[in-house]
Amino acid sequence: MIRGPTLAPVLWFPAAALAAQRPSQHASVTQQIGSTQVTIVYNRPSARGRTLFGKDGVVAWGRVWCPGADAASTIAVSTDVTIGGQPLAAGKYSIWAIPGPDEWTLIFSRAADVFHVPYPGESKDALRLKVKPQAGPFMESLAYYFPAVDGDRALLNLHWGETVVQVPLAAR
Repeated sequence: MIRGPTLAPVLWFPAAALAAQRPSQHASVTQQIGSTQVTIVYNRPSARGRTLFGKDGVVAWGRVWCPGADAASTIAVSTDVTIGGQPLAAGKYSIWAIPGPDEWTLIFSRAADVFHVPYPGESKDALRLKVKPQAGPFMESLAYYFPAVDGDRALLNLHWGETVVQVPLAAR
């Protein structure tokens, strides 16, 4: 009986090789805020010497961008919260942004488990929030983190390059 080569190594190798080649590493951060658990899952693109924001940047001003790589970044909140003073119901959302030099629009979309392009559209938006970007120390790889937590309130930072976008979160 003549047997052909087994496919198991062939099927396994490309997936492992692809994972090893990804320049954007997978990350997540979870924070307890009062009785609310907040979890952000994302992939971390790196600056690699590139201009990040603006006309000649990786991310153009005024265009919808998914702050992450590969799959859309997501935020899951276990109870109702307020973000930037606006209500957001418990659930899982994808995170999008429209960056500008002086103001960003953060978008939380009900289309949670999607690729990082294209933007699912305004009809899926659960919340849009205007925020002011701040200058910060250089961050090579995009990061979401909570620099301050106090009782039922926290600050959430989105940080890449020298740009920090900060929003207050509160459990309701």
